[in-house]
Amino acid sequence: MEKHLHMGIKAVIEEFPEIESILTDYDIGCGPCMVGTCLLKDIVSIHSLPKLDEKKLMERIAGVVLNGNDPGKAKPANITKKPVTYSEPMQKLVAEHTLIKRWLALIPQVVEYVDLKTESGKQIINNGIDMIRSYADKFHHAKEEDILFKYFDENAEIIQVMYKDHTNARALVQNMIKALKSENRVLLSESLLAYRDLLQHHIQKEDEILYPWMDRELNKTTLIEMDAKFVEADINSGIKEKKYEDMINDLEKLLP
Repeated sequence: MEKHLHMGIKAVIEEFPEIESILTDYDIGCGPCMVGTCLLKDIVSIHSLPKLDEKKLMERIAGVVLNGNDPGKAKPANITKKPVTYSEPMQKLVAEHTLIKRWLALIPQVVEYVDLKTESGKQIINNGIDMIRSYADKFHHAKEEDILFKYFDENAEIIQVMYKDHTNARALVQNMIKALKSENRVLLSESLLAYRDLLQHHIQKEDEILYPWMDRELNKTTLIEMDAKFVEADINSGIKEKKYEDMINDLEKLLP
């Protein structure tokens, strides 16, 4: 069992597929994760289950690993999902996700209705790419990479997963730029939809797992210091949130 606790969750699930269902019973959705390199032992601690639920979860996993059967079988009835509360700096990041999610929600309509042969169509795509590069990346992801993650071991698997998501998102943006220049509607659609899928999962992991875990690890003094750094970073970025709020408002009115 000790060996499997130190294995990446994807490798554990590949060896014992039943474990994915067990984790899902406890609202730990590792199956859909695109990377899955988090260690099994870290997944349990990061999700901060009540002690009794954690004990039952580990008993069920151990039953599968050691004996080939899940002693729990039926979904536990006593799982209580506590409402998530965030510190002030973490709440700022969650609020930024709200605007990003509004853009993600529009992508299927953009893919279906925007005409790359027209100047107005190209401008909509340019505006969307600008929002991704400026607001989502330079304004939002930069605070995570340059400030938030520095308070932790950046080699930790869960943080490496976030870095990889950011890297993959940037690669998709480069594909969008190429597609726009060549008026390649297929590549543009594929890139936008892949970006949407990636960011939706990424934001869910941060809002539900990463940020609450980080809040538990950081003390009040550190959170105050980090919040001040966030404010400074926002000012230095020169990026105005209202510009992108207005863009999204206009696009929501324009698209069917």
